[in-house]
Amino acid sequence: MGPIISPASGDRYILAVPTLRALFLVAAIALIAACAQSGDATGRSAPPGPAPEGMVWIPGGTFAMGDDGPFALPHERPVHRVTVSGFYMDVDAVTNAEFAAFVKATGHVTVAERTPVLAEIMSGLPAGTPPPPPDFLVPGSLVFTPAEGEVDLRDVSRWWRWVPGASWRHPQGPGSDLTGRERHPVVQVAWEDAVAYAAWVGGRLPTEAEWEYAARGGHERAAHPWGDAPHDSAHPQAHIYTGTFPAHPAQPIAVGTLPPNGYGLHDMAGNVWQWTADWYHPDTYARRAGIETDPTGPAGGLDPRTEGEPTRVIRGGSFLCSDVYCRGYRVSARGTGAPDTGASHIGFRVVVRGAPAAR
Repeated sequence: MGPIISPASGDRYILAVPTLRALFLVAAIALIAACAQSGDATGRSAPPGPAPEGMVWIPGGTFAMGDDGPFALPHERPVHRVTVSGFYMDVDAVTNAEFAAFVKATGHVTVAERTPVLAEIMSGLPAGTPPPPPDFLVPGSLVFTPAEGEVDLRDVSRWWRWVPGASWRHPQGPGSDLTGRERHPVVQVAWEDAVAYAAWVGGRLPTEAEWEYAARGGHERAAHPWGDAPHDSAHPQAHIYTGTFPAHPAQPIAVGTLPPNGYGLHDMAGNVWQWTADWYHPDTYARRAGIETDPTGPAGGLDPRTEGEPTRVIRGGSFLCSDVYCRGYRVSARGTGAPDTGASHIGFRVVVRGAPAAR
C-alpha cells in the first residue's frame, strides 16, 4: 500500500531526517519541500584566472532569491534581491574517490567513524530524558531503509535507521563498500567533515546565496536548474525518487550522469543534498533589508523543529525527493541538517572565491 498522506498534501510536508539525539525523542532534522523562484543575473564578473581542475567560473551578479509561489514555504519568503560576487564552484559533488584521497593524505576520521560521547548527546536533550541504549553509542550513521505497508509521511522513523558501522566507506552499513561507486558522490559526511575537505583543497562550502545563484544556471524566473519544465521521468534532468515513497530502495548515481545546468554544473537538483556554510534560521530572508551583497547567513542557528538543536542549510534535494513527498530539488528549496550527523543522501561541493590556488 502507498502512503496514507495524499500526494497533494505531500507537497507541503516537511521531510525530516532524525539526528542521533533526536532518535531518542522525535524526528528532528527538516528537509523542506519547496519550489524555486528564478534569478535575474546582472553585473556579471570576469574570472580572475583559469578555473581549477574540476571547477567552473560562476560569473556573479544580482538575482531574486527565494520564492513566493504556490508551493513556497514561509522560510523562503520574501523574495529579495541579492548580489553575489563571482566564484569558482565544483562541477560535480565531491566523489568517493576524491574524499578517499583526502582521508589518505590527512588521516581524517569522519564523525560517523567516531564513537559517540554520551555526555555530548545528553547535553542536547531536555532534562530528564533517559540515556540512549548502549547499542546507539557506537560509530554509525543514518541510512534510508524502505518501509513496508501503510506509511504516515510525518513519521520519518519508518524509513530512516541508525545503522552501526555505516560511514562514507560503508554507505549502507557493514557489507556495503565503494566498489563501483568511486564516481558516486560521497555521503555519510557530517558538516565538519565537508568543511575539513574543502579547506584541504583550498576552498570552502558555498553560502546559501552562492548555491542558489549557481543552481539557477542563469535562468530567469525558473523553478529548476534546467528551467521551468517539469521533471520528465522518461528523459530525467535530475536523479529523484520514482514510484511510491518510501516503498523501494534508492541510492545516488555517478556524478555527471545527467545534463548540466547553464553554468555547467551537474546535480544541482537531486542525487544528494549538499551542505552549505550557512546556519539555518526560519526568518533569514525576512531579516534582510534592501539588496544584500554576498550574505553569509545568520550568526547562529535556530530551528524550531529540532528541540533547540541548531542546524545548517542543505540545498538541492536528493534521490529521495519527488513531487509527491519532497520538492527539495527545486532551486529555492531550503533543507536543514544537524552539523554533527551524516546521512546516506547528503554530500557537498566546494567553492573558491578569488584567484585560485593549486589544488
